[in-house]
Amino acid sequence: MLPGGAINLRELEELARERLSAMAYAYYASGSLDEHTLRENVAAWERLPLHYRALVDVSTRDTSTTVLGTPVAMPVLVAPTAFHRLACEEGELATVRAASSAGTVMILSSLSNTRVEEVCAAARGPVWFQLYVYRDRAATEALVARAEAAGARALVLTVDAPLLGKRERDVKNRFHLPPGLRVENMTAAGYGDVSEPEGDSGLAAYVATKLDPSLGWKDVAWLRSITRLPVLVKGLVRPDDARRAMDHGASGIVVSNHGGRQLDGAPATAQVLGPIADAVQGRIEVLVDGGIRRGADVLRALALGARAVLVGRPVLWGLAVGGEQGAHGVLETLREELDHAMALAGCARVADATRELLG
Repeated sequence: MLPGGAINLRELEELARERLSAMAYAYYASGSLDEHTLRENVAAWERLPLHYRALVDVSTRDTSTTVLGTPVAMPVLVAPTAFHRLACEEGELATVRAASSAGTVMILSSLSNTRVEEVCAAARGPVWFQLYVYRDRAATEALVARAEAAGARALVLTVDAPLLGKRERDVKNRFHLPPGLRVENMTAAGYGDVSEPEGDSGLAAYVATKLDPSLGWKDVAWLRSITRLPVLVKGLVRPDDARRAMDHGASGIVVSNHGGRQLDGAPATAQVLGPIADAVQGRIEVLVDGGIRRGADVLRALALGARAVLVGRPVLWGLAVGGEQGAHGVLETLREELDHAMALAGCARVADATRELLG
């Protein structure tokens, strides 16, 4: 199922590393500073034992669920990640086709190498749009209107990046987009280039000059006022912030530390998911990303109260090794591993993954 002979996502990453340029691999793989949170995102899931139930009829199992009322084949969505054409020529078009054929949602990054209109046109399933708020609010409003008109079904507002985390691998490589690649969603506004700076990361310079560091809770209400789409808030690790998002009208939240790429030392998402789910008490949907590498990790997230998980880097490894089919293989591998873990844990349905599984 996975390309290149890989039998799990860790092996797939090693294959992707061989195929990607050194700059592209470092950009996708790196975290900030000492990468403590990057490592902990993976390790924290592994430390959660699964107290499986015995003598449960699991002869038939169902991995399907819904997110914001939309049916999906599994509680695994494609996380928003930037610059897919660093991984393969078709970039986000390959990703959205893979997500569609796997029966799940792709969340398209604002910083994609493909316009939102093209991605939604290529989709055979739901697409959500991840939004960064630019200092140029008129350009941001225009982008929201374009995403809605293109057919995106939800907006995912990222709130953990007033500045870009210090990603030292990117600084060393002076990360930039190679010729021919741009932030396609923002070219019309004049914000398409991520050029090579002197002694820094081009993306860090882009974020520092283009995105709005004054973003506040009032802007959740502002965003809701300019769109009919449901708004999710992405980048929360505190129960009180989750309650604030709910109070400001968010339809859902994504528990996330930006894949360990922002504040190094932020808690792993597995550590904070349970308290956040308890805080919102099912009144809005809770999603989570960060370090999901096995189907059993998905099961753990469900048990802690997540509606679904978002997976980012593994999809990029699939794109790098096998294009659309590689990305599809990643999603199908996670679905198959989840199905297997459900059987061994005594869960016939996704709803059976309750907190008791964690002891």
